[in-house]
Amino acid sequence: MDHSTGVNIVLTIYKFYTIIWPIFTWGFIIYILSSWIPGLRESSFGEMLGKVYEPLMEPLRKIIPPIGGMIDISPIFLIIIFQLFNYGMHHVFNALLNVVS
Repeated sequence: MDHSTGVNIVLTIYKFYTIIWPIFTWGFIIYILSSWIPGLRESSFGEMLGKVYEPLMEPLRKIIPPIGGMIDISPIFLIIIFQLFNYGMHHVFNALLNVVS
């Protein structure tokens, strides 16, 4: 594999990531807000989002109990984790581009 092929592969993966990641994070925000709309989580769209995001939130719910038994703050921590992940991914892609360049 020559130099330009490696750069093109990394750039293609990075472009894919920059398209998919915002969709994933906005989907999570929509899922969080759907708890305020009666019946939305029971719809097929809400159930699909639940299958994606509930497995991510469940471990945090075991660690962080709801405040007052009602207010679930685990989504706030998951958003922070998402931001740290995104920050790390940008650094990984920058490092990869420096290696293949």
